[in-house]
Amino acid sequence: MNVFNSSDLTGRSAPGGWAGLFASQIEAMDFIPAKPDAFMAELASSDLGPLRMARLTCGRTTIERGASRIAAHKGRPTYLLMLQVRGEAEVSHYGKVSTLAEGDFVLCDSAAPIKIRFLDDVETLFLKVEASVLKEHLPSPECFCGRALRTSEGLTATATAMALNLFGHLEAGLSLNYRDRVARHLLDIVATAYALAFDAPSSRSSVVSGRCATVKLFIEQHLRDPELTPCSVAAGTKLSTRYLRMIFASENETVSAYILRRRLEQCARQIADPAWRGHSMTEIAFGWGFNSAPHFTRTFRDRFGLPPREYRRLKLEQEGGAFGTRTRQAARAA
Repeated sequence: MNVFNSSDLTGRSAPGGWAGLFASQIEAMDFIPAKPDAFMAELASSDLGPLRMARLTCGRTTIERGASRIAAHKGRPTYLLMLQVRGEAEVSHYGKVSTLAEGDFVLCDSAAPIKIRFLDDVETLFLKVEASVLKEHLPSPECFCGRALRTSEGLTATATAMALNLFGHLEAGLSLNYRDRVARHLLDIVATAYALAFDAPSSRSSVVSGRCATVKLFIEQHLRDPELTPCSVAAGTKLSTRYLRMIFASENETVSAYILRRRLEQCARQIADPAWRGHSMTEIAFGWGFNSAPHFTRTFRDRFGLPPREYRRLKLEQEGGAFGTRTRQAARAA
């Protein structure tokens, strides 16, 4: 078991050094702590057969895997299963935003942008697995990416208990002879939990669902490109524009509307992030593929009911108030 602590790093360089360490154990991501000077974290990791398991504990922090990190990846395709053990996390992935409570899972594709906001002191278990291995147990993982698997649903609680129990055995020194077998048992349980939780009747075939997920992944990877259009999406995914329209018809949303919605959602999250307080609305909007400030302002107001500047003011006030409340609660508890 490898164990690392941020106390070995110093000052404002700690988050950057920690990002490099996390990349060596799990996946390349940027760490943006709420208080860089007081960043504290611990990571314990080990291999369990085809899985890499790692337990992260840290304070209020944002972790992000963006386009530059994805482009630099040269290895085999991988997925991350994230189990929230303690505290709350907000995960933005595949066009979805999921708030995880204790015992909840979320599945993430390392080839797509991932943003994780830890809202307080947390403990999170990450399971990294190659795509080829995961697909032996969960044939179409892209259909589940970004969707929270709640601890109250089906076999999720069983999967949670098994994952935590196995990590405890790893810490105690689980024999190498059993690691591959128990890892695959865990993947079977997790796959069954997903099947039970999301086995809702659907008019779409698994082929169409898989292609829809592939198209959305392409859009997520190119969302910042101002030239992203239904035609470029069709060309990039080797589908006809007619078939592309058919895929999205069952989603009750056109391809253009989906692209616009996702750009607006990403802009809204960045506008509300205190770390982006010093950046202009135009800079943020153009960074997400908009090329007209008036068009951005109009469509933003239509979607969120407020102009961008007012939205920022309101969200930053709410964030400050919530942080103050948590600080007072922590002080009373101490």
